[in-house]
Amino acid sequence: MPATPSQPPEPAREPGEPVLEVRDLAKLYPLTQGVVFKRQVGAVKAVDGVSFELRRGETLGVVGESGCGKSTLARLLVNLERPTAGEIRYRGEDITRLSGRALKAVRRNIQMVFQDPYTSLNPRMTVGDIIGEPYEIHPEVAPKGDRRRKVQELLDVVGLNPEYINRYPHQFSGGQRQRIGIARGLALNPEIIICDEPVSALDVSVQAQVVNLLARLQEEFALSYLFIAHDLSVVRHISDRVAVMYLGRFAELGTDTEIYDHPTHPYTQALLSAVPVPDPEPREGRERILLAGDVPSPANPPSGCRFRTRCWRAEDRCAAEVPRLVVPPGLRAPGGPAAHPSACHFAGERLRSPSG
Repeated sequence: MPATPSQPPEPAREPGEPVLEVRDLAKLYPLTQGVVFKRQVGAVKAVDGVSFELRRGETLGVVGESGCGKSTLARLLVNLERPTAGEIRYRGEDITRLSGRALKAVRRNIQMVFQDPYTSLNPRMTVGDIIGEPYEIHPEVAPKGDRRRKVQELLDVVGLNPEYINRYPHQFSGGQRQRIGIARGLALNPEIIICDEPVSALDVSVQAQVVNLLARLQEEFALSYLFIAHDLSVVRHISDRVAVMYLGRFAELGTDTEIYDHPTHPYTQALLSAVPVPDPEPREGRERILLAGDVPSPANPPSGCRFRTRCWRAEDRCAAEVPRLVVPPGLRAPGGPAAHPSACHFAGERLRSPSG
């Protein structure tokens, strides 16, 4: 059985208890004009009013089109970006207000695995230096004389030969490089790992290996994941709950069964209709939904519901009133699970297809 990646974790909380709470999180990037005297002419609303909880030992998947704000959300959660508004509470403490040693201590418990294993590893550093670098910032985790052993243990944990410790990133395949990135994320024994599309740059067969590795590590070390991806099949395989994101906001949030089998938001329906099905028989009676138009600019989003310009269900109310991400009163899918939050004015009604 692999050794633990670092010192023993703190006493575990009760299963299912929230470890990360996000409230009304927003990130706006100002748009300016002028070279010398710059003036703000607007703002890109990359993330706009996102709220959710991440529970101990669970995986929350976040899906959506490119440019919807998924990666910005990930960077906010690990404090690589400072939010414009909102709160990120870890163990009840708002980490957006922290700095210095207090922020450093929190960052040890919230780590990140990046999307591209080819650019996220320094090509001039050996694998041992890359995985051991967190110990330079947090020397209390591993004394200098013990770091080589710990790095080799981490290589073994992620399925790599410990003797590869002196090799460089260019000597590994894409899947092996991502395993190195995962080992680096495990080095400080975090409680939460933010996975920003960790398999999108890999071959399909390698994707399965990395996803299965993440699932095994979660069970072994009681990790909580925020798993960001655009591949709906991968997200369903690994996630306990799924959030569907559109233009900086969550459109729908629920368990994998609720989202995939009983979607209540038109955008979720459209995404799921595009998922390839290997067996043609289940496709019978399933209609492909083609959305009209392009995704609006986050610098100038539509009023009311941001999806209304592409939605076949939209009415005047959708332009005048912003739908809240709430559980529709009295909604329950026939024969299915209980209702879940959906940001659609008509989520409590049976959604008709574009053809009627």
